[in-house]
Amino acid sequence: MMIPDLSRRGLLLGGAALAAPRGALAQPAAPRSGTLKISTLGLDTADPHRHTGSIAVQQAYVEGLTSIAADGSVEPFLAEAFETTHGGRVITLRLREGVRFHDGSAMTSAEVLANFERYRTRIRGGMLAEPMRQAEAVEAPDARTIVVRLKDPYAPFLHLCSEFWVVSPNSPGWDATITRPIGTGPFTFGTWVPNARFHAPAFEQYWQPGKPQLAAVEFDLRESGDPSLALRAGDLHIASVGRDRLTTLSRDPNIRIGKLKDIQWFFVAFNNRNPRAPFDDIRVRRAVAHALDKPGFMRFVAGTDGIVTNQMVIPGNANFDRALHEADPYARPDMDRARALLREAGVDPARIRVEMISWQNSYAQVAAQMVSRLGFQVNHVPLDDIGAQRRAGQYDWDLAVFSSGPRPDVFLRYVRLMSNGPNPVLWGGIQDAELDAMIRAAVAEPDQARRAALYNTAYRRVLERHYFVVLGHSQNLIAQRAEVQGWDPGFTWSPHWASGGIAQVSLGSRARG
Repeated sequence: MMIPDLSRRGLLLGGAALAAPRGALAQPAAPRSGTLKISTLGLDTADPHRHTGSIAVQQAYVEGLTSIAADGSVEPFLAEAFETTHGGRVITLRLREGVRFHDGSAMTSAEVLANFERYRTRIRGGMLAEPMRQAEAVEAPDARTIVVRLKDPYAPFLHLCSEFWVVSPNSPGWDATITRPIGTGPFTFGTWVPNARFHAPAFEQYWQPGKPQLAAVEFDLRESGDPSLALRAGDLHIASVGRDRLTTLSRDPNIRIGKLKDIQWFFVAFNNRNPRAPFDDIRVRRAVAHALDKPGFMRFVAGTDGIVTNQMVIPGNANFDRALHEADPYARPDMDRARALLREAGVDPARIRVEMISWQNSYAQVAAQMVSRLGFQVNHVPLDDIGAQRRAGQYDWDLAVFSSGPRPDVFLRYVRLMSNGPNPVLWGGIQDAELDAMIRAAVAEPDQARRAALYNTAYRRVLERHYFVVLGHSQNLIAQRAEVQGWDPGFTWSPHWASGGIAQVSLGSRARG
């Protein structure tokens, strides 16, 4: 069977960025020192193939075939080059030479092929489980080449390969659930205490010369508490912070505030899997949407930086539909229209107890108050992450107030709206075969403009059915101490990517106020 050649043009398209890793020509590296302490998101599983969105810790110890640059573009990573041929149906990746797993074994196409096979045959429910099953064949013609033959053109493939994390088949639990992943990252899987901390020592044989510069990284996985105090005291070096702490932190000369490049979007979802009266009536859903004060909500969340829209992306994104944005009937609250819809539906809100769930975030209570203005009795139950996931999956609620963070490709927003999508509970467990078909049509379209139009056709169905109501968007704030050198927030929550992140961070002396 003929294997597409990696032409010089193809190599340059995919691989120039890391053809010579930064530091390759530098003087011998100084001894690794210091432990970088980070608090952003948690860790939901030790199995990198089973994650459902937790990417703020994993990529310290595992790496993808590609990664996402700060501008959202795809860059080569464990694959030093890639090209797409045959109308988008064949993806050829040239693997980087000299990459070793944490057990000292070499990464070749055989190990990468085994990862593909594990995704395709053993993983259910992970973020990439369905995308990887789009491949009808994966081949390894030589030790450094992987050829993926897709059933149909699949536009998000190279973006999604940034979360195709390669682990050694020698990892404990490979045949079931990996308990201790053996990756290729700059740090190793060290000590994990769920919901408390994760300690990752440096990998001495890391493939990028001179990296990492740190002796270890340690992630604070606690979901409660205010990280600003630990930042100011120097007990944390990098942390995700709320805007309610922005003024205080901005006054500290030892702290700098940055932003993730992609956005966090906020929404109120209806129970779509098992809707209870009266929320099975589209008029009641419209009434709730009219009662939501989007501008007020986003001012609370993000101040003057909040972006009010009805879409999952913001203006400037290639998939943003300006006409849909400008036609949003819920751009401003309309309580008179909301009450009229309830009367039309024959609903007395004073007799209805609304079960609302959320994470333990203050913004959810703002939304709860907006709904209660209609006269409903709102029983708002804020939960920690595990509790919210469990309760959401029981579908015994009416409304849910959640947010979703940055993603390397818009498909990872749409895939959660599919009937068999990963972690669909936050969006009410949509079951809509026609919507599924629309999304599949979009991802199979190689042309960006036509693909965006197909995505927006699918999204119009979401709006018409009122599966959820988008409130708006904001960028997550990331604070870092002055002694952190060589790091800036990336496009997503990943702490490590090909052209930046914790592999190139060092810690200088602590500044004084």
